[in-house]
Amino acid sequence: MDSKSVKKLLWIGLVAGVVCAISKLGWEIPFPPRTPARDETNPPQKLLEQMGVPYETTHMTYTFNEYPRPIVAFFMHFGFSITFAVLYIFVAEFFPKITMWQGAMYGLALWLAFHVILLPAFGTVPPPWKQPFLEHLSEIFGHMFCFWLVEITRHDLKNRMMVGRGTSDPQPA
Repeated sequence: MDSKSVKKLLWIGLVAGVVCAISKLGWEIPFPPRTPARDETNPPQKLLEQMGVPYETTHMTYTFNEYPRPIVAFFMHFGFSITFAVLYIFVAEFFPKITMWQGAMYGLALWLAFHVILLPAFGTVPPPWKQPFLEHLSEIFGHMFCFWLVEITRHDLKNRMMVGRGTSDPQPA
C-alpha cells in the first residue's frame, strides 16, 4: 500500500470516526445508557480518574447555548470513535470479514470487549451482571448502529476517493 492510499484511508477513518461519535451521541439522547446517578461520573471520566487525572479536569465543561457540556468526556468519546474507526478502515483492507453485518458485528465486538470485559476488569464500571439491562441495550445497539455508519461512510468515501468518481457508473450511450 503506497503512502497516498494510507493518507486516503486515514482521512476516511477520521471522517467515519467523527460520523460514528456524533451518531453515538445522538443515539444516547432517546436511549441514555446510564441512569442520572451512574452518569454523574461517566465511564470515560472514571477511567481517566483511575489513571490519575484529577476530578476537576475530568469534569471540566464548556457552555453552549447555556448548557454545560462535558468537554473531557467528549474528547474521550470522539477519540475512541476515531481510533476504532481508523482501525476498522485499515483492517477491512486486508481482512474484509471485519465488515460482517455492514460493520455492526465490529460494533458488537467492541461493546463486548469494552463494556463486558475490559471496563469491568479495570473496575471502571460494575460487572456486567450488576449493570442495568437498559444500559446494555443502549450500548449494544448504539455501538452496532454507529459502526454500521462507519461501514457506510467507508464504502462510500473509498469508492469516491480511491476508485475515482464515476468509474463504476455505466457510461451514457
